[in-house]
Amino acid sequence: MVFSAQTADPHVDSQTALNELCTAYWLPLYVWTLRKGHDRVAAQDLTQAFFVHLLEGDALRNVDPGKGKFRSFLLASYQNFLANEHDKQTTLKRGGGTVFLPLDDPRLEAQFAALADGEPTPDVAYDRSWALTLIQRTLGLLRRDYADSGKSEQFALLQPYLSADSAGPPYQETAERMGMSLSGVKMAILRLRRRFGELIRGEIAHTVLTSSQIDEELEVLFGALAGHRASEGAPTVSPETGVPRRWGEKGG
Repeated sequence: MVFSAQTADPHVDSQTALNELCTAYWLPLYVWTLRKGHDRVAAQDLTQAFFVHLLEGDALRNVDPGKGKFRSFLLASYQNFLANEHDKQTTLKRGGGTVFLPLDDPRLEAQFAALADGEPTPDVAYDRSWALTLIQRTLGLLRRDYADSGKSEQFALLQPYLSADSAGPPYQETAERMGMSLSGVKMAILRLRRRFGELIRGEIAHTVLTSSQIDEELEVLFGALAGHRASEGAPTVSPETGVPRRWGEKGG
């Protein structure tokens, strides 16, 4: 999505890609701005002004193919934008301009709660927010997958087992509710985790230029969440499911 706008592919609508960028990735920048000491209104205005600047310019052409991580590029561009005091000339009030940021997004309160845990630095808060945004987007895709297959109820019952932090019921209890054997439920959970791994890697692929950078991003982002959850170091990625072990695996 994001780097497709940089490729000048004639089959890619770059304006559409950039608009999707605004919807998908404004929240981590907003969180970073809050941690820099701005109040909510100022953070909203600055973030929105930056995306207007990004949309009206040709900033994606400046992404270094040797680095190729849009997460890093976006934050560096935003820092330059603020350092140049461009915001003083272009800051927009809510409801104005050409970019709409969903400032009533229900994800905001969850992000604020994450900020309150451990008083992270702005950069750490940014990575945590990016990781949370990535997870939320991937869960939405996974939920849609199951809904399209007529399995919304199954997804609702299995979703708690995606995260080791969720207090899901014992596997046997879920097996009885689903009318499945214990081994059948375990296999269904494994398939759920594998599909989540495929989808999250696909989402990351939109923001990097090489496949090798997908694993790097997984380690960085889930390492940031590991710090948020007071885990012992960064989680390793499971070769079985493609997601970090301590986030995506849970025993029965």
